[in-house]
Amino acid sequence: MAIAETRTPWSGTADRDELARWDAVALRVADQLGQDALARDRANAQPFAEAELLREAGLTTLLDPVEFGGGGGHWESALRAVRTIARTDGSIAQLLGYHYINSANIALVGAPAERERWYRASTAGRWIWGDSVNPVDPQLTLSVDGDGYRLNGFKRYSTGSGVGDALLINAVVEGGARHGEFAFLVLPYGHPGVELVDDWDNLGQRLSASNTVRYTDVRVDPDQVLGYGTDEPIQSFVTPGIQLVFGNLYLGIAQGALAQARELTRARPNAWFLSAAETYREDPFVQRLYGELVSRVAAVEALADRVNRRFDEIIERGEEVTADDRAGIEIEVAQLKVVSSDTAVDVAQRVFEATGTSSTANRIGLDLHWRNIRTHSLHDPVDYKKLEVGAHFLTGAVQPISLYT
Repeated sequence: MAIAETRTPWSGTADRDELARWDAVALRVADQLGQDALARDRANAQPFAEAELLREAGLTTLLDPVEFGGGGGHWESALRAVRTIARTDGSIAQLLGYHYINSANIALVGAPAERERWYRASTAGRWIWGDSVNPVDPQLTLSVDGDGYRLNGFKRYSTGSGVGDALLINAVVEGGARHGEFAFLVLPYGHPGVELVDDWDNLGQRLSASNTVRYTDVRVDPDQVLGYGTDEPIQSFVTPGIQLVFGNLYLGIAQGALAQARELTRARPNAWFLSAAETYREDPFVQRLYGELVSRVAAVEALADRVNRRFDEIIERGEEVTADDRAGIEIEVAQLKVVSSDTAVDVAQRVFEATGTSSTANRIGLDLHWRNIRTHSLHDPVDYKKLEVGAHFLTGAVQPISLYT
Protein backbone atom coordinates (compact mmCIF):
# COMPACT_ATOMS: atom_id res chain seq x y z
CA MET A 1 0.00 0.00 0.00
CA ALA A 2 1.28 3.47 -0.85
CA ILE A 3 2.53 5.58 2.04
CA ALA A 4 0.08 8.34 1.23
CA GLU A 5 -2.74 5.86 1.84
CA THR A 6 -1.50 4.70 5.25
CA ARG A 7 -1.61 6.65 8.47
CA THR A 8 2.08 6.29 9.33
CA PRO A 9 5.09 5.41 7.18
CA TRP A 10 6.71 3.31 9.90
CA SER A 11 6.42 -0.46 10.03
CA GLY A 12 8.23 -3.12 12.01
CA THR A 13 11.26 -2.38 14.12
CA ALA A 14 14.87 -1.50 13.42
CA ASP A 15 17.23 -4.36 12.68
CA ARG A 16 20.83 -4.55 13.87
CA ASP A 17 22.24 -3.06 10.68
CA GLU A 18 19.96 -0.04 10.81
CA LEU A 19 20.80 0.66 14.43
CA ALA A 20 24.53 0.30 13.78
CA ARG A 21 24.33 2.65 10.79
CA TRP A 22 22.59 5.48 12.59
CA ASP A 23 24.52 4.93 15.82
CA ALA A 24 27.72 5.53 13.85
CA VAL A 25 26.34 8.68 12.24
CA ALA A 26 25.18 10.08 15.58
CA LEU A 27 28.50 9.26 17.22
CA ARG A 28 30.42 11.18 14.54
CA VAL A 29 28.17 14.19 15.06
CA ALA A 30 28.45 13.92 18.84
CA ASP A 31 32.24 13.77 18.66
CA GLN A 32 32.36 16.86 16.46
CA LEU A 33 29.98 18.77 18.72
CA GLY A 34 31.94 17.73 21.77
CA GLN A 35 35.09 19.47 20.55
CA ASP A 36 33.78 22.92 21.42
CA ALA A 37 30.48 22.34 23.23
CA LEU A 38 31.46 24.47 26.22
CA ALA A 39 32.64 27.42 24.13
CA ARG A 40 29.49 27.35 22.02
CA ASP A 41 27.34 27.13 25.13
CA ARG A 42 28.99 30.21 26.57
CA ALA A 43 28.59 32.12 23.31
CA ASN A 44 24.83 31.46 23.48
CA ALA A 45 24.38 32.11 19.75
CA GLN A 46 21.64 30.71 17.55
CA PRO A 47 22.84 27.26 16.43
CA PHE A 48 22.79 27.69 12.66
CA ALA A 49 26.09 25.84 12.14
CA GLU A 50 24.99 23.01 14.40
CA ALA A 51 21.70 22.69 12.52
CA GLU A 52 23.63 22.42 9.27
CA LEU A 53 25.75 19.66 10.79
CA LEU A 54 22.60 17.66 11.52
CA ARG A 55 21.41 18.18 7.95
CA GLU A 56 24.70 17.16 6.36
CA ALA A 57 24.82 14.00 8.47
CA GLY A 58 21.39 12.95 7.21
CA LEU A 59 19.90 12.92 10.69
CA THR A 60 17.11 15.37 9.89
CA THR A 61 15.55 12.98 7.35
CA LEU A 62 16.19 9.75 9.29
CA LEU A 63 12.50 9.10 9.96
CA ASP A 64 11.17 10.19 6.56
CA PRO A 65 10.04 7.62 3.97
CA VAL A 66 12.64 6.42 1.48
CA GLU A 67 10.06 6.82 -1.29
CA PHE A 68 10.03 10.56 -0.69
CA GLY A 69 13.76 11.02 -0.24
CA GLY A 70 14.13 10.17 3.45
CA GLY A 71 16.27 7.76 5.41
CA GLY A 72 13.49 5.27 6.08
CA GLY A 73 14.57 4.73 9.68
CA HIS A 74 12.62 3.81 12.81
CA TRP A 75 11.94 5.70 16.01
CA GLU A 76 14.39 3.54 17.92
CA SER A 77 17.20 4.72 15.65
CA ALA A 78 16.13 8.35 15.97
CA LEU A 79 15.83 8.23 19.75
CA ARG A 80 19.23 6.60 20.10
CA ALA A 81 20.67 9.40 17.96
CA VAL A 82 19.20 11.96 20.37
CA ARG A 83 20.69 10.05 23.29
CA THR A 84 24.15 9.81 21.70
CA ILE A 85 24.34 13.50 20.84
CA ALA A 86 23.11 14.46 24.32
CA ARG A 87 26.27 12.94 25.78
CA THR A 88 28.27 15.87 24.43
CA ASP A 89 25.68 18.54 23.56
CA GLY A 90 22.28 18.40 25.23
CA SER A 91 21.08 21.53 23.42
CA ILE A 92 21.53 20.11 19.93
CA ALA A 93 20.13 16.77 21.03
CA GLN A 94 17.00 18.62 22.14
CA LEU A 95 16.85 20.46 18.82
CA LEU A 96 17.02 17.16 16.94
CA GLY A 97 14.51 15.36 19.15
CA TYR A 98 11.94 18.11 18.85
CA HIS A 99 12.49 18.13 15.09
CA TYR A 100 11.57 14.45 14.94
CA ILE A 101 8.34 14.97 16.86
CA ASN A 102 7.34 18.12 15.00
CA SER A 103 7.90 16.62 11.57
CA ALA A 104 6.07 13.44 12.59
CA ASN A 105 2.88 15.49 12.50
CA ILE A 106 2.95 15.04 8.73
CA ALA A 107 1.90 11.45 9.38
CA LEU A 108 -0.09 11.95 12.57
CA VAL A 109 -2.09 15.00 11.49
CA GLY A 110 -1.64 15.66 7.78
CA ALA A 111 -4.39 14.87 5.30
CA PRO A 112 -3.59 11.73 3.26
CA ALA A 113 -3.60 13.59 -0.05
CA GLU A 114 -1.14 16.17 1.28
CA ARG A 115 1.44 13.97 3.02
CA GLU A 116 3.58 13.35 -0.04
CA ARG A 117 3.83 17.10 -0.68
CA TRP A 118 4.96 17.78 2.86
CA TYR A 119 7.43 14.89 2.95
CA ARG A 120 9.01 15.77 -0.38
CA ALA A 121 9.40 19.42 0.58
CA SER A 122 10.87 18.53 3.96
CA THR A 123 13.36 15.97 2.67
CA ALA A 124 14.39 17.99 -0.39
CA GLY A 125 15.06 21.04 1.76
CA ARG A 126 16.47 18.95 4.62
CA TRP A 127 14.18 20.98 6.84
CA ILE A 128 14.61 21.29 10.55
CA TRP A 129 11.20 21.59 12.18
CA GLY A 130 10.89 23.95 15.11
CA ASP A 131 7.72 24.50 17.11
CA SER A 132 5.63 27.18 18.72
CA VAL A 133 3.09 25.17 20.69
CA ASN A 134 3.65 25.97 24.38
CA PRO A 135 0.18 25.24 25.84
CA VAL A 136 0.64 27.26 29.04
CA ASP A 137 1.09 30.56 27.18
CA PRO A 138 -1.92 32.70 26.25
CA GLN A 139 -3.75 31.30 23.28
CA LEU A 140 -2.85 32.68 19.90
CA THR A 141 -5.63 34.34 17.97
CA LEU A 142 -6.31 32.54 14.69
CA SER A 143 -9.08 34.34 12.88
CA VAL A 144 -10.62 33.54 9.51
CA ASP A 145 -9.31 35.65 6.63
CA GLY A 146 -10.85 34.72 3.29
CA ASP A 147 -9.75 31.22 2.41
CA GLY A 148 -7.03 31.30 5.08
CA TYR A 149 -6.35 32.81 8.48
CA ARG A 150 -4.71 35.70 10.35
CA LEU A 151 -2.51 34.86 13.31
CA ASN A 152 -1.70 37.16 16.23
CA GLY A 153 -0.11 36.70 19.65
CA PHE A 154 3.07 35.12 20.98
CA LYS A 155 4.53 31.87 22.29
CA ARG A 156 7.52 31.43 24.58
CA TYR A 157 9.77 28.36 24.74
CA SER A 158 9.49 27.77 21.00
CA THR A 159 12.25 25.19 20.61
CA GLY A 160 14.05 25.23 17.29
CA SER A 161 12.23 28.33 16.08
CA GLY A 162 15.44 30.34 15.89
CA VAL A 163 16.93 28.10 13.21
CA GLY A 164 14.05 25.94 11.99
CA ASP A 165 13.17 25.89 8.30
CA ALA A 166 9.59 24.98 9.23
CA LEU A 167 7.76 26.30 12.28
CA LEU A 168 4.91 24.17 13.62
CA ILE A 169 2.24 26.27 15.34
CA ASN A 170 -0.88 25.24 17.25
CA ALA A 171 -3.85 27.59 17.55
CA VAL A 172 -7.61 27.37 18.00
CA VAL A 173 -9.70 28.65 15.11
CA GLU A 174 -11.97 31.60 15.86
CA GLY A 175 -14.95 31.99 13.53
CA GLY A 176 -15.94 30.27 10.32
CA ALA A 177 -16.92 26.68 9.67
CA ARG A 178 -14.04 25.31 11.78
CA HIS A 179 -14.65 27.52 14.81
CA GLY A 180 -13.18 25.97 17.95
CA GLU A 181 -11.05 23.42 16.12
CA PHE A 182 -7.38 22.91 16.96
CA ALA A 183 -5.28 23.82 13.92
CA PHE A 184 -1.74 22.72 13.05
CA LEU A 185 0.01 25.39 10.98
CA VAL A 186 3.43 25.26 9.33
CA LEU A 187 5.18 28.50 8.37
CA PRO A 188 8.60 28.92 6.72
CA TYR A 189 11.53 30.69 8.32
CA GLY A 190 11.29 34.43 7.73
CA HIS A 191 7.53 34.42 7.05
CA PRO A 192 6.13 37.99 7.09
CA GLY A 193 4.85 39.06 10.50
CA VAL A 194 6.71 36.30 12.40
CA GLU A 195 9.24 37.84 14.78
CA LEU A 196 11.83 35.61 16.42
CA VAL A 197 12.74 37.20 19.75
CA ASP A 198 16.24 36.06 20.68
CA ASP A 199 15.57 35.95 24.43
CA TRP A 200 16.55 32.41 25.42
CA ASP A 201 19.23 33.01 28.06
CA ASN A 202 18.60 30.29 30.61
CA LEU A 203 20.88 28.26 32.86
CA GLY A 204 21.15 25.34 30.45
CA GLN A 205 20.10 24.07 27.02
CA ARG A 206 21.32 27.42 25.80
CA LEU A 207 21.65 26.41 22.14
CA SER A 208 18.20 24.84 21.75
CA ALA A 209 16.88 27.97 20.01
CA SER A 210 13.95 28.01 22.44
CA ASN A 211 13.14 31.68 22.10
CA THR A 212 9.88 33.58 22.07
CA VAL A 213 7.99 33.99 18.79
CA ARG A 214 5.68 36.94 18.23
CA TYR A 215 2.99 36.94 15.54
CA THR A 216 1.61 40.20 14.17
CA ASP A 217 -1.18 40.01 11.61
CA VAL A 218 0.42 36.92 10.04
CA ARG A 219 -1.28 35.62 6.91
CA VAL A 220 -1.69 31.84 6.86
CA ASP A 221 -2.58 30.40 3.45
CA PRO A 222 -4.59 27.17 3.06
CA ASP A 223 -1.53 25.21 1.93
CA GLN A 224 0.20 26.18 5.19
CA VAL A 225 -2.39 24.33 7.27
CA LEU A 226 -1.06 20.84 8.02
CA GLY A 227 -4.31 19.62 9.55
CA TYR A 228 -6.80 19.85 12.40
CA GLY A 229 -7.12 18.05 15.69
CA THR A 230 -9.26 14.95 16.02
CA ASP A 231 -9.97 12.45 18.78
CA GLU A 232 -8.05 9.67 17.02
CA PRO A 233 -5.60 8.00 19.44
CA ILE A 234 -2.81 7.97 16.84
CA GLN A 235 -2.91 11.74 16.43
CA SER A 236 -2.14 12.23 20.12
CA PHE A 237 1.09 10.21 19.88
CA VAL A 238 2.95 13.48 19.76
CA THR A 239 2.83 13.58 23.59
CA PRO A 240 4.25 10.15 24.47
CA GLY A 241 6.65 10.73 21.58
CA ILE A 242 8.08 13.95 22.96
CA GLN A 243 8.20 12.55 26.49
CA LEU A 244 10.17 9.60 25.09
CA VAL A 245 12.58 12.09 23.54
CA PHE A 246 12.98 13.58 27.01
CA GLY A 247 13.82 10.19 28.53
CA ASN A 248 16.56 9.57 25.97
CA LEU A 249 17.82 13.14 26.25
CA TYR A 250 18.17 12.83 30.02
CA LEU A 251 19.83 9.43 29.74
CA GLY A 252 22.36 10.79 27.27
CA ILE A 253 23.18 13.74 29.52
CA ALA A 254 23.77 11.35 32.44
CA GLN A 255 26.02 9.18 30.30
CA GLY A 256 27.96 12.23 29.21
CA ALA A 257 28.45 13.40 32.78
CA LEU A 258 29.74 9.97 33.78
CA ALA A 259 32.12 9.78 30.83
CA GLN A 260 33.69 13.17 31.51
CA ALA A 261 33.82 12.57 35.27
CA ARG A 262 35.57 9.23 34.70
CA GLU A 263 38.36 10.91 32.76
CA LEU A 264 38.73 13.62 35.39
CA THR A 265 38.83 11.09 38.21
CA ARG A 266 41.38 8.88 36.48
CA ALA A 267 43.59 11.92 35.95
CA ARG A 268 43.55 12.99 39.61
CA PRO A 269 46.91 12.44 41.33
CA ASN A 270 47.31 11.07 44.82
CA ALA A 271 44.33 10.47 47.10
CA TRP A 272 42.67 11.96 50.15
CA PHE A 273 45.21 12.03 52.99
CA LEU A 274 43.09 9.68 55.17
CA SER A 275 42.70 7.11 52.40
CA ALA A 276 44.75 3.95 52.24
CA ALA A 277 44.59 4.10 48.43
CA GLU A 278 47.34 5.64 46.34
CA THR A 279 45.01 7.42 43.91
CA TYR A 280 41.44 8.66 43.90
CA ARG A 281 40.42 6.11 41.28
CA GLU A 282 41.51 3.36 43.68
CA ASP A 283 39.73 4.82 46.69
CA PRO A 284 36.87 2.51 47.78
CA PHE A 285 34.52 5.41 48.47
CA VAL A 286 35.07 6.79 44.97
CA GLN A 287 34.62 3.34 43.45
CA ARG A 288 31.44 2.82 45.45
CA LEU A 289 30.02 6.13 44.20
CA TYR A 290 30.67 5.24 40.58
CA GLY A 291 29.34 1.74 41.13
CA GLU A 292 26.02 3.17 42.23
CA LEU A 293 25.76 5.82 39.52
CA VAL A 294 26.88 3.58 36.65
CA SER A 295 24.44 0.86 37.71
CA ARG A 296 21.51 3.26 37.88
CA VAL A 297 22.29 4.68 34.46
CA ALA A 298 22.57 1.17 33.03
CA ALA A 299 19.11 0.36 34.38
CA VAL A 300 17.67 3.50 32.79
CA GLU A 301 19.32 2.57 29.50
CA ALA A 302 17.76 -0.88 29.57
CA LEU A 303 14.31 0.62 30.14
CA ALA A 304 14.83 3.22 27.42
CA ASP A 305 15.85 0.56 24.90
CA ARG A 306 12.73 -1.44 25.69
CA VAL A 307 10.34 1.51 25.50
CA ASN A 308 11.96 2.88 22.33
CA ARG A 309 11.29 -0.40 20.53
CA ARG A 310 7.82 -0.66 22.02
CA PHE A 311 7.00 2.77 20.61
CA ASP A 312 7.82 1.50 17.11
CA GLU A 313 5.63 -1.54 17.65
CA ILE A 314 2.64 0.60 18.63
CA ILE A 315 2.94 3.55 16.26
CA GLU A 316 3.12 1.32 13.18
CA ARG A 317 -0.54 0.40 13.77
CA GLY A 318 -1.52 3.85 12.54
CA GLU A 319 -5.24 4.45 12.52
CA GLU A 320 -5.78 1.03 14.13
CA VAL A 321 -4.17 2.23 17.36
CA THR A 322 -6.70 2.07 20.19
CA ALA A 323 -7.15 4.21 23.27
CA ASP A 324 -5.82 1.29 25.34
CA ASP A 325 -2.72 1.10 23.15
CA ARG A 326 -2.15 4.78 23.64
CA ALA A 327 -2.64 4.56 27.40
CA GLY A 328 -0.25 1.65 27.65
CA ILE A 329 2.63 3.36 25.90
CA GLU A 330 1.89 6.59 27.77
CA ILE A 331 2.49 4.83 31.10
CA GLU A 332 5.66 3.09 29.91
CA VAL A 333 7.05 6.40 28.70
CA ALA A 334 6.07 8.10 31.96
CA GLN A 335 8.01 5.44 33.88
CA LEU A 336 11.07 6.23 31.82
CA LYS A 337 10.56 9.96 32.36
CA VAL A 338 10.53 9.43 36.13
CA VAL A 339 13.68 7.35 36.42
CA SER A 340 15.66 9.16 33.71
CA SER A 341 14.91 12.60 35.16
CA ASP A 342 15.69 11.70 38.76
CA THR A 343 18.76 9.67 37.84
CA ALA A 344 20.28 12.24 35.48
CA VAL A 345 19.86 15.14 37.90
CA ASP A 346 21.45 13.07 40.66
CA VAL A 347 24.30 11.78 38.50
CA ALA A 348 25.16 15.19 37.05
CA GLN A 349 25.62 16.75 40.48
CA ARG A 350 27.09 13.83 42.44
CA VAL A 351 29.98 13.20 40.05
CA PHE A 352 31.58 16.29 41.57
CA GLU A 353 32.06 14.26 44.77
CA ALA A 354 34.55 12.10 42.86
CA THR A 355 36.14 14.74 40.66
CA GLY A 356 36.85 17.24 43.44
CA THR A 357 37.16 20.99 43.72
CA SER A 358 39.39 21.30 40.66
CA SER A 359 36.55 20.05 38.46
CA THR A 360 34.47 23.11 39.32
CA ALA A 361 36.85 25.31 37.33
CA ASN A 362 35.06 27.09 34.52
CA ARG A 363 37.54 25.82 31.95
CA ILE A 364 36.58 22.22 32.76
CA GLY A 365 32.88 22.61 32.02
CA LEU A 366 31.68 19.59 33.97
CA ASP A 367 28.80 21.77 35.10
CA LEU A 368 27.38 21.84 31.55
CA HIS A 369 25.72 18.45 32.03
CA TRP A 370 24.09 19.52 35.30
CA ARG A 371 22.95 22.86 33.90
CA ASN A 372 21.37 21.14 30.92
CA ILE A 373 19.52 18.43 32.83
CA ARG A 374 18.49 20.81 35.62
CA THR A 375 16.98 23.17 33.06
CA HIS A 376 15.13 20.72 30.85
CA SER A 377 13.94 18.41 33.65
CA LEU A 378 11.72 21.29 34.74
CA HIS A 379 9.81 21.20 31.43
CA ASP A 380 6.88 19.56 33.20
CA PRO A 381 6.89 18.45 36.85
CA VAL A 382 8.21 14.92 37.27
CA ASP A 383 6.01 14.56 40.37
CA TYR A 384 2.97 14.55 38.08
CA LYS A 385 4.54 11.74 36.06
CA LYS A 386 4.99 9.79 39.28
CA LEU A 387 1.36 10.49 40.10
CA GLU A 388 0.36 9.37 36.61
CA VAL A 389 2.20 6.06 36.99
CA GLY A 390 1.03 5.46 40.55
CA ALA A 391 -2.63 6.22 39.86
CA HIS A 392 -2.62 3.84 36.91
CA PHE A 393 -0.95 1.13 38.97
CA LEU A 394 -3.45 1.41 41.83
CA THR A 395 -6.72 2.29 40.10
CA GLY A 396 -6.15 1.91 36.37
CA ALA A 397 -6.77 5.62 35.90
CA VAL A 398 -5.39 7.32 32.79
CA GLN A 399 -4.74 11.05 32.65
CA PRO A 400 -6.72 13.16 30.16
CA ILE A 401 -4.91 13.51 26.84
CA SER A 402 -2.98 16.76 26.57
CA LEU A 403 0.33 18.06 25.29
CA TYR A 404 1.85 16.90 28.59
CA THR A 405 0.12 13.52 29.13
